[in-house]
This record gives sequence, C-alpha cells and structure tokens, in this order.
Amino acid sequence: MTGVLFVLITTFLASAVEAIEMVTIVLGVGATRGWRATLVGAVAGFAVLAVVVVVAGIALSQVPIGPLRLIVGALLLVFGLQWFRKGVMRVAARGLAGIGMHPEDEPPEWDGVGFDWTAFVLAFKAVVLEGLEVAFIVVSFGANAGQMGVAVVGGVSAVVIIGGVGVVLQRLVTRIPRSLLQLVVGILLTTFGTFWSLEGLGIEWPGGDASILGLLVLYVATAGTYITIERRRALGFSPGV
Repeated sequence: MTGVLFVLITTFLASAVEAIEMVTIVLGVGATRGWRATLVGAVAGFAVLAVVVVVAGIALSQVPIGPLRLIVGALLLVFGLQWFRKGVMRVAARGLAGIGMHPEDEPPEWDGVGFDWTAFVLAFKAVVLEGLEVAFIVVSFGANAGQMGVAVVGGVSAVVIIGGVGVVLQRLVTRIPRSLLQLVVGILLTTFGTFWSLEGLGIEWPGGDASILGLLVLYVATAGTYITIERRRALGFSPGV
C-alpha cells in the first residue's frame, strides 16, 4: 500500500510540474492571440500525443526528446522575444495608463481573417512536448515500480486538475490589459524557450526545472529595466539623469 501511494504521489507531483508549464503557455497564447486556434492546437496536440503513447507504449522511454525540446524551445524564443519587445515598448509608452487600460480599449493581437496558425503551432507544440514529458514520467515510475496503472492515474490526474485550474483562471486572464498581458506572455515564452532550447542542446540546468524560476526573475528584471529606460526617455529625461 505504501509503495502504491508513493508511486501515485510522486507521479502526480512530477507530472503537475510539466502540466503547469503546458497550461501556462496555452493560457497565455489563448489570451493574447485568441482561443479558437489555440484550443484547436491544444486538442490536436493531445490527439497526436495519444496516438504516440498508444503506439510506443513502454518503449516511449527510449524515444530521444532532446531534439524536440530544441525545436520547441527555439520556436518559443522566436515568438517570445517578439512579444517581449512589443510588451516592453507598449507598457513603457503608456505607463500606468497602459497598465490600467481596459482590454476592450486595445486592439487584439490577432485581428486577421482566417485561422491563426501561430497560436495553433505554439499550443500544439507545447502540449506535445509537455505531454511527452508526462508520459515519460508515468512510464519511468510505473515500469520501475511495477505499478503502471497507478502511475497513469497520477499523471492523468495532474493534467486534468491543472487543466481545470487553467479553465478557471481563463476569465481572470482575459481581464488583464493586452499591453501588459503581451509582456507577461512574452516573458513566459522567452523563459521556457531559453530553458528548453539549451536543455535540447544537452546542457544540464542546475536545479533542473527550478532553474525556470531563476530565468523568470532574470527576464522580469530585464523587462523592468528597459521599461524604466524607455519611460524616462518618453518623459524627456536623458539616460544619464
């Protein structure tokens, strides 16, 4: 009984970390780019993930995930840095007025006609990558302990619960002004992109996933510095004052 409980709790907690990263990206992309393409991308990611898991089964633990991390990380960096720059410039230009602006007063990030493939791809790749991470955790813990069923319950429960929290937070996120939200999402995408791309190159981060928090603090501080500089420039102060 103790062994079963250990596998359940360990698998749940380890999977929850990956699920939080997945939901964070999907939530941020959906709030800034629109929900239709984002949700379609997430659903497509889960569908592909399900097929891969069913076909590969236990052999899934032998699949190299490094190249996938590198590809997804590089993609997140490309879009994350763009949104990071736009968010910094918009918040710096509008100051407190920009932060306090109601979402409806700002144009949406995606106002084109048709399907937003950027949102689709970002959500799809995030779900596939983090979903594979969860699958690896489940297979590793389950196979080693001989408790595959319990491990599956722990992994699936983590994804469902964290996903439910994301659904609840969705309405709150959409109330955040887009200028500020774009900056936040840009910081998050850049953080995860940096972590995954370097991890995909074989670099071992000190502290593992805990390094994400350090990167997050670094990019928040960087954004704050640039906003201060641009804000002073907009108000007519010289950089040296």
